[in-house]
Amino acid sequence: MADSLTDLLARFADENAARAALEQWRWPNGPRCPKCGSINVYRIQSMRGSSTRKGLLRCRDCEGQFTVTVGTIFEDSHIPLGKWIVAIHLMCASKKGMSAHQLHRMLGLTYKSAWFMSHRIREAMRVDPLKTLLKGVVEADETFVGGQPKNRHLGKREPAPPKTPVLSLVERGGQVRSFRIANVTGDTLKGAIRSNVSRKTRIMTDGAAAYRPLEREFAGHEAVDHQGGEYVRGEAHTNTVESYFSILKRGIIGTYHHVSEAHLPRYLSEFDRRYNLRKVSDAERAVAVIRGAEGKRLTYKPLVNRSVGRVS
Repeated sequence: MADSLTDLLARFADENAARAALEQWRWPNGPRCPKCGSINVYRIQSMRGSSTRKGLLRCRDCEGQFTVTVGTIFEDSHIPLGKWIVAIHLMCASKKGMSAHQLHRMLGLTYKSAWFMSHRIREAMRVDPLKTLLKGVVEADETFVGGQPKNRHLGKREPAPPKTPVLSLVERGGQVRSFRIANVTGDTLKGAIRSNVSRKTRIMTDGAAAYRPLEREFAGHEAVDHQGGEYVRGEAHTNTVESYFSILKRGIIGTYHHVSEAHLPRYLSEFDRRYNLRKVSDAERAVAVIRGAEGKRLTYKPLVNRSVGRVS
């Protein structure tokens, strides 16, 4: 995949070239039926004047017909595949995110199409957090996503909605996992840690009482007293997770400006995925997201119906 926007737009301006690239990335070992998983498939050649879809394949085992977009975020989309590829590259290469308004301007799409596209790309970025447990040294901390404090003073006629708590678990030198949580009680925070962290792990937190006594369940637990002015004590610190929060907050405040509570988990998946693939190139990151698009079809109606308050 090319690295510059100009090269990308030129390379994938042809729909056949874009489709061939998607087939190579989704099926590096050859086409596979999305219904039964068989590799015993063949390509249906379109005859002159026929209405056969381009890129159509047929499975000899289940006799189903499909294209490379079936069962992915691209299915039934009227947006050219080349613009999909460019949008994925842009969102993967932008450390603080890429707004739907920016995609709308750069790709010549309507804002509604760009907004729907960006949420489907975030869905492709989502990874099942329970497949593997975090290990080694893991930092845990919570933050709140919402309006600026100066706009949330008491006495306002229309007070801003309450901020939403987010918990992030960062494996030093490894991955991050972020969650929208209901509250910051001990049961909620420790429950998320138990579900995602190996018991052989050392946990690093701040001095919040909600994290006590994690040392009874894990290999160790050290806390730094931020209120007392302590931020580092040997290996005990939460600087890594706080650094991640700075990127998340700059993206939400500076790029997206507003994120509704209903859509927040998908935005967290976006920032997590970019962070977890930080050691590869922008092109490799985009290909990984394209491969993650399989089995994650997202339609417009349920996406809008799940909204809480303003759509973002």
